[in-house]
Amino acid sequence: MRRKDREITDKNRIEEFIATEQILRVAFYDDGEIYIVPVNYGYFFDGQYVFYFHGAKAGRKYELAKKGPSVGFEIDGKYSLVAGEEACDYSATFQSVAGTGILNLVEDDAEKIKGLNTIMKQTTSEDKWHYSNEMLDAVAVFRLDVKKLSCKGK
Repeated sequence: MRRKDREITDKNRIEEFIATEQILRVAFYDDGEIYIVPVNYGYFFDGQYVFYFHGAKAGRKYELAKKGPSVGFEIDGKYSLVAGEEACDYSATFQSVAGTGILNLVEDDAEKIKGLNTIMKQTTSEDKWHYSNEMLDAVAVFRLDVKKLSCKGK
């Protein structure tokens, strides 16, 4: 990280930030192009971060997840404009997390339920939900095992 003065290493601040945001952007490599998709997420931390998100069992995100498991990711938030006297004096406060990881498609129904409940907890604060067999069969659940993560803010 170039601006070490903006690096956040306090695990509690990082955890608080990830716990309050809603959108994770996942970056895939697609034959010379980068494809970035925003997704709702859920996560847990057990010595390393694991993010879950879901989607259809079809489409570019699904096909890229099957093709290559290495991805980048980013979460940003807490944005607030700081006004200045002149255009170049304007700035902003923010916080962001970025990193890399390995993406896996979850096939096991028990882990699918865990992943979906983790996502629902992030968005609703409730983590006990029921999913029919038809729902579980129709949905793709993705697990992102974080390998590198950095956080910065201003």
